Amino acid sequence: MLGTLRGRIIVILAVLAVSGWALYDNYSSCVQESDASGSEATCSIIKLGLDLQGGMHLVLEVDDPEGTMPADQRADATDRALKIIRTRIDQFGVEEPLIQKVGDERIIVELAGISDEERAKDILQQTAFLEFYLVKGGQEFRNGLSRIDRAIVDAGIAVQPGEAEGGERQAFEALIFGDTAPADTAAAAEEAAPRNRRPLTSLLLEAGQNAGVFLVEEANVELVDRYLSHEAVQRVLPRRTTLRWGSDTQGRGAQLYRELFVLEAQPFMTGEVLEDAVAGRDQQFNETIVSFELNRRGGRIFDRVTSQNIGELIAIVLDNEVYSAPQVQSRIGARGQIELGQAPMEEARDLALVLRAGALPAPLRIIEERTIGPSLGHDSVNKGEIAGIVGIILVIGVMLTYYRLAGLLAVFALGVYVMIVMGGLAAFNATLTLPGIAGLVLSIGMAVDANVLIFERTREELTAGRIPRTAVDEGFKNAMSAIVDSNLTTLLTALILFNFGTGPVRGFAVTLSIGIVASFFSAVYVTRTFFLLYLTRKGATEAISI
Repeated sequence: MLGTLRGRIIVILAVLAVSGWALYDNYSSCVQESDASGSEATCSIIKLGLDLQGGMHLVLEVDDPEGTMPADQRADATDRALKIIRTRIDQFGVEEPLIQKVGDERIIVELAGISDEERAKDILQQTAFLEFYLVKGGQEFRNGLSRIDRAIVDAGIAVQPGEAEGGERQAFEALIFGDTAPADTAAAAEEAAPRNRRPLTSLLLEAGQNAGVFLVEEANVELVDRYLSHEAVQRVLPRRTTLRWGSDTQGRGAQLYRELFVLEAQPFMTGEVLEDAVAGRDQQFNETIVSFELNRRGGRIFDRVTSQNIGELIAIVLDNEVYSAPQVQSRIGARGQIELGQAPMEEARDLALVLRAGALPAPLRIIEERTIGPSLGHDSVNKGEIAGIVGIILVIGVMLTYYRLAGLLAVFALGVYVMIVMGGLAAFNATLTLPGIAGLVLSIGMAVDANVLIFERTREELTAGRIPRTAVDEGFKNAMSAIVDSNLTTLLTALILFNFGTGPVRGFAVTLSIGIVASFFSAVYVTRTFFLLYLTRKGATEAISI
């Protein structure tokens, strides 16, 4: 069936139909994704690489500012970070990213077609270390506030909010109006004296009924943080106690406040027991949430702790910030949720993504960042198209001039070849890069080279006095071994490049491999079918121009 002329035509039409459907499906999927995301990205029937459509290039390394991490530990942290970054990017949905380790301590990430670069960098760099703490009653911390205040005063770091600005204002007034103090200076100094003796206590506000939670004005958060991080204050903090800031601010009247949580020193559970996390919205309170599910071990721990602490607060801490602190109403098993208030759903999805991928073993910092703009990529596409068109025109011109009718049949077969290559790239979801365009042009030359071998063999048979049909059959038969040998060796080379190469080299190997298979099919099968079709219509004994 496949050896007959009708069978050959059916096979060629079927291959063209499959290629056309792959191209159409690729384009329609891109359009649907663009409509769903609300973006105005230009869709292409074939995915383009970083060098063609633009994107970002990042070099990351483990952040060790003090240089205390041993070399083997840094290398191990880099290996673990590489796996986690790959998982995060896969879930982020970037097509054909390049993620590779360079040396022992650096990771290269190339993301093509990224429109929100800051969001991508946040996802890559966020440590996503999840912890669960019990919120302490806070009474021990309250009792120790007097010692903390004395330590701050003795260390000479007591600064009242606005003190520096007030001093500058008074100096300015003295310069303009003379050295005349306001009448209430003494009263103001007397009023400020207790605050100077209680630098931390004066900045803390009880958070209603939430024992173990204090409020600090947003303008004073940096000052309070400076107090609490001082070495003298750390020595007098209550034992088995740690302090964590809330991740978001809340308004009271006209002021914005940040929550300060008094937690137990050690978490009772970490994100290692997390199995899944999904972004959603709480229908009751219309808040953005991230629902999480724990594995069997985490479920047992959560069940035990919640059953023993009904009525208490459990702080869900991500990267040292408290995202939510729900009150335990009843024992909880393997499910829970992180409340994000009115945060956008995109933020919740990103948080769920990094939680599912797991925490980085150490923070990462960006040491090199390059952005390839769409204008540069567009210029590369244009030059690649020009190179391909010029190459094809020259090939067509040479074939028509030298082989005439046979060259025309080869040109028709070359059109089928181009369609098969484009459909193959779309079907395999491959990414076309600038080196890939070079591979495409190279495979066009190989397709014509196979035709040249066939035509020269056929010409020899015609010179020997064979009838056209026999000459064509013998020409294809005698040229087959050389065609198979050249295509097979080139295909093996392309497979080796794909296996051991990275980035652009693999893009070149993919395009070349698809091109070799398509060129073999078009030269051996399609061109011969066109010859048979012509000879059938004109007669087996009529002369053919080669």
